[in-house]
Amino acid sequence: VQLQASGGGMVQAGGSLRLSCVVSGVTLNNHVVAWFRQAPGKEREFVAAIRWRGGHTFYADSVKGRFTISKDNAKNTGLLQMNSLKPEDTAVYYCAAHTYLIVSATYSAQHYDHWGQGTLVTVSS
Repeated sequence: VQLQASGGGMVQAGGSLRLSCVVSGVTLNNHVVAWFRQAPGKEREFVAAIRWRGGHTFYADSVKGRFTISKDNAKNTGLLQMNSLKPEDTAVYYCAAHTYLIVSATYSAQHYDHWGQGTLVTVSS
């Protein structure tokens, strides 16, 4: 299983970016696809996740109302639409995937087996 993240870049505060995570090697079905981020000097933190079957979504409090996670079944791709970006959103964003996870495990990076290479998002003030 391989994950390819893309879509990062540099934007001004208030701007938008859309990240993509193309998954190959498996047809996503009973999986969870998530986004985590890691800022310099900080630990990796959960951003958002989506259960492929059913489409249930999960968000960190810091991004609720600004970020939207979705899926494209035909392209086996997870998407993260990021609006109203803030300088504190600056980080390397990683996508991750795993077979079905219970809710509590969904938020923890240690439960994900498959990771993409990361894409850098820089938000200037």
